[in-house]
Formats: sequence, structure tokens, C-alpha cells
Amino acid sequence: MNKVKIYLSLAIFTLVTQISFSQVKDENIGSEVVNIVKPYTPTISDAFKVKETPVMEDDESMNKETIQYNIFSFPVASTFTPAKGKAASVDKVEREKIFRNYATLGFGNYSAVNAELFVTENFGRNSYVGGMLRHLSSQGGIKDLVLDDKYYNTSLDVTYGTRERDLSWNVDLGVKNQIYNWYGLPTKNIVFDEATIKEIDPKQSYNTIALGGKLNLENSFFNEASLLFKRFSDGFGSGENRFYVKPNFDFDVVNQKIKANFILDYVGGKFEKDYTASNEIKYSNVIFGTKPSILYQQDDLSVQLGAGIFYTTGKINGESDSKLFVYPNVKASYKIVGDVLIGYAGAEGGLNQNSYADFVDHSPFVSPTLFVAPTDNKYDIYVGLKGKLANAVAFNIRGSFNNEDNKPLFMSNEYVFQNANTEGYTYGNSFKVVYDNVKTASFFGEIKADFSKNVSLGINGTYNNYTTDEESEAWNLPQLKVGTTLDFDINEKWYAGVNVFFVGERKDRVSVQSLAAVFPPEFQPQDVTLDSYFDLNAHVGYKYNDRLTAFLRGNNLANQQYNRWTNFPVQGVQVLLGANYKFDF
Repeated sequence: MNKVKIYLSLAIFTLVTQISFSQVKDENIGSEVVNIVKPYTPTISDAFKVKETPVMEDDESMNKETIQYNIFSFPVASTFTPAKGKAASVDKVEREKIFRNYATLGFGNYSAVNAELFVTENFGRNSYVGGMLRHLSSQGGIKDLVLDDKYYNTSLDVTYGTRERDLSWNVDLGVKNQIYNWYGLPTKNIVFDEATIKEIDPKQSYNTIALGGKLNLENSFFNEASLLFKRFSDGFGSGENRFYVKPNFDFDVVNQKIKANFILDYVGGKFEKDYTASNEIKYSNVIFGTKPSILYQQDDLSVQLGAGIFYTTGKINGESDSKLFVYPNVKASYKIVGDVLIGYAGAEGGLNQNSYADFVDHSPFVSPTLFVAPTDNKYDIYVGLKGKLANAVAFNIRGSFNNEDNKPLFMSNEYVFQNANTEGYTYGNSFKVVYDNVKTASFFGEIKADFSKNVSLGINGTYNNYTTDEESEAWNLPQLKVGTTLDFDINEKWYAGVNVFFVGERKDRVSVQSLAAVFPPEFQPQDVTLDSYFDLNAHVGYKYNDRLTAFLRGNNLANQQYNRWTNFPVQGVQVLLGANYKFDF
């Protein structure tokens, strides 16, 4: 083995020497003969044997062991200092300033004036006072009318209130004056001579004084309460007082929410005479009621179970009547697919107070010769589905069946020739109220879409089918009503909107003069059908700055010469130009 090492060392030395000489430039190495004395005979030395032979296990037969990873966190000192970043610039949107007060003034054709003034001011941190003045009037001018059709509507409302952490309350005072004319003389059905027309004074005025308030409590079983006193009168000596108080309670019992709403509602008044000018009409009705309920909620189901108990005592011309009523008060909703699809149903009822002021709000052309009584809404059963078709599109559909006893219906007053009552409403140009038991099957659908924060669309429709007990028709109640609204911002300065509504046919009963040449003339009742109509309204506005905005409004732009009530046509195309100014004191 040592000889091998010697020979290897000699060979390596010879090779290195040759390489070194080969690097000398322009030098002749020459030749040399090497004689091998003894051939190389390699030998193998003894090796140390391994005394222990390891056992190798097959990978497939090995059992997998559970490996647990434990992380031992410890602080690592770092000397790295990141460079300071520079935030990218963002375009700032200036916040729109909110003003506390505004004034609106507009003028239009038919000598129309629309004015509003709203002011509010805070006292200290929690108290405030506010007021609203409104005026809307028109000098009339509807084509082919023989009586004056102008109207005025002026109101002033003042409020004072306080907002605390657990308590808020306010007191409201309001006054209103309204002037209308019974201009719907039935000249197509009855012949009036010039002398008779000149004697008619169709003017009627209404005056309202209201004082009310509201109280809200937080973290208390006594939730809220509202009360109102209203004095309503007209230009013919009629007067009515209305007072109600409505306290509401809300508390938990064994993790269940209990609600109890109470009501005390009084209405009383008088009319100087009935339609035939023979007797005075006096009426009063007092309603005591409560609607307790318990609310059960579990997962996606919410159920409110309760009942309504009402007691009423009424008096008309000295004849009194008292009754006790019990109504269902059940509501339920279930989230079928979260907030995307919700089903709901219910059965509710109640005793609804009617008043002369409410009838005037529905139709200012009623005669001051009405009988006022409450409506017994036995039950209103409904089932519906609401939810979202997309993130910005919501819908609501509902079917219902409503059963009402003593429901008020509006019907034209008859004309009696040479009636002792020669007031301006006795020529078939006013309306009375008749009561009947009415059952209504209805279907309602609605879609609301906010395509963006600048464009919104709403469409709704209602179909009603009426069944009456005594009357041949549900007077002046349409079967079909459809409405749609579209509002959009054109840009930062301009905005616009469109509103269209459709009202189907209605039925009424009027007096028709006989064709027989007799004196005095004879008049017969006749049922008539009022044509359906649609009304197109639009508006456009320009924001000059944060304070000043100009607007242009148009009503009945399709110039539909329709009758809202029998023989009461509406004004044609109405255009109003005005401005709104916002300010602070």
C-alpha cells in the first residue's frame, strides 16, 4: 500500500513539472525515456467488519405518528427602520351644509300662489322651538263653470320641545283656515235659469284650532303617550270638538315582550240643520279601547298574539247606544331567505272614530248636514310577501279581505225643487255620507328601486272588489289605483322628477230632471259612472348654490278634463314657477 502511495506521488510530481515547463515561452522541452522497473500490483487491506447489522423497516408498514407543532415565540431585536410612506392624495368632497330654516315662494297660472316658511331655533342644548307657515290658493278659472271655483288654504303650526337622554316631549299648536266653493252645479242633468244661478252662494269656510303633545320615555315600561284637542268649525254654524289620549306600555315578562296600547277618543258636535232644513243634528261618541299583545321571537319567526277590546257609547239627537267590541290582533312574519324574502300575515280589527273634520279632509265639498258615527272594522285578514329582487330593488305584494260595518260612503246630494233650504249646497252640488256594511277583497303590489344614489323609481297598484249590504254600489270608491314616481339627479346642479297616477271608474247617484213638461219639474235618482283618469305631474329644479334653488312644477300636464267628484272638474295644465331659500339666523 505504501508503494502505491510512492508511485502516485511520483506521477503527480512529474505531471506538475511538465505543466510548469510547458508554460515557458519559446523553450524546447526535448524527449526522455522512462523505464518501468516493476508493474503495479494493487492489494486490498483488511476491513473492520460491522458487528451490528441494522434492521430496516418497510416504509409502507410504518405507523404514522401524530406530530405536534409548538411555537415558541420570543422577541427578536430588529434594527430595520422602514421609510416613511406618503399618503396618496384624495379628492375631498365638501360636506353639504344643513340649514335650519327655509322659505319657498311660487306663482302659477290660475293665479296660484304657493308659499312656505319654516323656522326653528335651539334653546340651550336640549330645547327647541319651531314654526311652519303654509299657504296655497288659486283664483280658479275652470272652463264652462257658472259658479266660483277659487280656493284658499292657510295654516300655521308652532311646536316647542325638549330632548333628554331618557325623555323627550313636545307641545304643538296649530291653526288653519280653508275656503272652498261648491262649484259642481249639475247643469247637464238639471236646467237652472239665470236668476237661480245668481242667487247661489257656493262659498264654504273651515276653521281649525288644535293643541296637542307627545311624550317619549326610554328604559321605562311606559313607552309613549300622545294627546290632541281639536276644535273644528265652518261658515254655517257647525262645530265639532275632538279629544283623544293614547298611552302605550311596553315591558318584558319572562323574556317575552308585552305591549299594551290604550285609547280614549271623544268626538262631539252639531249642525245647525239637516239637509231638508227641518232639524238640528247633534252627535257625540266616546271610545275606550285597549290592544294588549305578546311578542314571540325565535330564529327567523316573529309572532305577535293579542286582541282588541273596545267599548263605545254614542248619542245622536238624544238617542244613545252603547256596545262592546272584541277584535283580533295577530301578526306574524317569517324570514324565508334572511332579509331577501320575508313572508307575513295577520288578522287585525278595531273601532275607528269618524269626525266631520275627517270627512272634510277626504272631500271639502260635503254639506254641513252630516250624521257622524264610528266604523266597526270587524277584521282585516291579510297575507303577503316582501323582500329584495336585487340589492337595490325591493318589492311588496299583499292580498287582504276587510270586513267593515258602518263604513262611510260619499254620495251626491239630491236636488229638491223649491226646497225650503236655499243654501249654496242644496242644488245637487254637494255630497252626503251614507253608511253601509262593506266587504273589500283587495290585492296590492309595490316595487321600489334605487338604481343609484341619483336615480330612484317606485311603482304601486291596488285592485279592490267591494260587496255592500244595503247600497247598490260602493259609492265613489275606485276598483283600480296605480301610481309611479321617478326621481333623479341630472348632475350636481340639476334634478328632476315625474309622478303619474291612474284612478279607475267610480259610481255615484245623482238627481236627473224629467223630460216631461210639468210644473213643478220632477227629478229622479240615476246611477252614473265617473270615467277613469290619469294625471301626469313633473318637476325640475336648479341648485344655484347651497342656499338658493329654483324650481318649475307642472300638474295635469296631459290636460285631462276629468272629474274627481261628480260635476267637479279639475283644473287643466297647471304650471308653478318658484324658488326655495335656506338660511340660518
